[in-house]
Amino acid sequence: MVADRAGPGRRSCIVCSLFFGGRLSAGESIMQLHPIDWIIVVVSVTICFLPALLFARRAGSSTVEYFTSGRAAPWWLIGLSMVATTFSTDTPNLVTNLVRENGVANNWQWWAFLLTGVTTVFFYARLWRRSGVMTDLEFYELRYSGRPARFVRGFRAIYLGLFFNCVIMASVNLAACKIANIMLGLSMTKALVICGLINVFFAATSGLWGVLVIDMIQFGIALSGSFAAAWFALQQPQVGGLAGLASRLDPKTLALLPDFGNWELTLSILIIPLAVQWWSAWYPGSEPGGGSYVAQRMLAARSERDALGGTLLFNVAHYALRPWPWIIVALSSMLVYPTLDHIREAFPHVDPRMIGHDMAYPAMLRFLPVGFMGLMVAGLLAAYVSTIITHLNWGTSYIVHDCYQRFIRPGRSPRHYVMVGRLVTGLLMVAASLLTYKLETARASFALLIQIGAGTGLIYLLRWFWWRINAWSEIAAMASSFIVSAALFIADQNQVKIPGHVGLLLTVGISTAAWLTVTFLTPPVDRAVLERFYDQIRPAGPGWAAVRDAAGLPASSDSVSDALIGCLLGCGLVYGALFGTGSLLYGRATIGLVWAVVFLCSAAGLVWLLPRIWKSSPAREPSQVRAR
Repeated sequence: MVADRAGPGRRSCIVCSLFFGGRLSAGESIMQLHPIDWIIVVVSVTICFLPALLFARRAGSSTVEYFTSGRAAPWWLIGLSMVATTFSTDTPNLVTNLVRENGVANNWQWWAFLLTGVTTVFFYARLWRRSGVMTDLEFYELRYSGRPARFVRGFRAIYLGLFFNCVIMASVNLAACKIANIMLGLSMTKALVICGLINVFFAATSGLWGVLVIDMIQFGIALSGSFAAAWFALQQPQVGGLAGLASRLDPKTLALLPDFGNWELTLSILIIPLAVQWWSAWYPGSEPGGGSYVAQRMLAARSERDALGGTLLFNVAHYALRPWPWIIVALSSMLVYPTLDHIREAFPHVDPRMIGHDMAYPAMLRFLPVGFMGLMVAGLLAAYVSTIITHLNWGTSYIVHDCYQRFIRPGRSPRHYVMVGRLVTGLLMVAASLLTYKLETARASFALLIQIGAGTGLIYLLRWFWWRINAWSEIAAMASSFIVSAALFIADQNQVKIPGHVGLLLTVGISTAAWLTVTFLTPPVDRAVLERFYDQIRPAGPGWAAVRDAAGLPASSDSVSDALIGCLLGCGLVYGALFGTGSLLYGRATIGLVWAVVFLCSAAGLVWLLPRIWKSSPAREPSQVRAR
């Protein structure tokens, strides 16, 4: 790293800047933090330490407390925790990368996942809470039977909890390292060591209760910093405020929809995400049917209402509240740093291997004045820590509860599993840190995760509502998706270039055909398991009619039509707020008012609908469900 190779004089200058707010020589471009900035950072970190200490004893009492907060979390807390977890250091970098490459419309690659989100809210949140499991992997032995069910649970515990989870954390680490390098002159190694110690302390000490409260505090800090960054980006003379931004950039860059004259681009960033990607690809935080840390929060909710309300709050904040400050900074960066060479010239100390379009976001933070720079550093640190500690707790829950406790050392005391969980937390952080050296950009990490999870999403939607799906179906989906993804990777390494959207369609088509074939060629789940699952979960629709009628069980009180209406209203609410805000920022008042009407009508519809959902599906605890 550049900082590691620096001479003693330069190194001492960097240390002075980091810890005492000292100035660097005129030839350096490392951003300066003054004493007031460091006071803000230290106070923010100290405030976040308090929940970790306060909840340490409670978290150590049992794995239920450590991994699911005793199933007592209110809706607003789990909602804020979800949105804080997805508010990471790599997210503004990713958005900046997308905007600089193909304009604002390029964000449809993740805006399309709102369809996944609202489906989870209205179809799956209550079902997850009804299940009463501790992790979403425990679901496999609730829904399926025999050795295949045990295999899927154990395999996914290691695959997701260790390998997949470490890829996610490594991509977050990479963004944090780029920010630390461009703002503070820290090498990747130094940044990983410092951040790793903070994360392990928070996650290992506090359990999920502490993580939820820390997330809430850190979300407020991070959101404040992102708004400050957008404000000061607009004040730069190259930008000229919102009016200058709208007039100096190509209208195609500002457009909320891609250029339909470029059909290949439109297909890859709009049509495929809306038509295929949202239901077919498994991506953390946007899993079809819910999963990972989203399912963990729903399982930690104190009732079905809290699970649904918290997940709805998450989707509104995730898609409607947060994007525009990032987009504003990204658009401003295109005027301040039109090319990557401009970033290299402005930051000669930065490791050349780390330069990419995603680095334009931290590069814009150099314009923050004293005080606001400290707020931004505190906000970025908060965003980073809230994401990593969630992934550490989530990954540890898989490895300890679904692998170690289930298959290796069953029957030990709760405190034993908590102790093992704390040890695993530290080891996961080490593994993710080592993997960080192998990643290049946030955009590459996003594409990698989408490709790995492609083709499996549909089965995660249907397994709740169709009795015929079995554990072999999921094994076939995972295996075929991995084989196709591996083949595409090998082709790419041999200079056979296959467009990303074509690769996605191939993976989805082959995987879906494979798991459907296997489903009908293998025997169904044991009848007793199916009846017990239906009696506890009560999924609506015709997919369980055969099991329900044979067992003499009553129909579900849930309404499929109400859930579908909720999905439509949820999309109207969020997209109305998202595009209405963007139109008003661009100075397009008429279009903005139209979107505002869509938002208000959707909000009124949800106010009417939610009481119907509560009435048709009253909350009930899993312990009250009659076992069969």
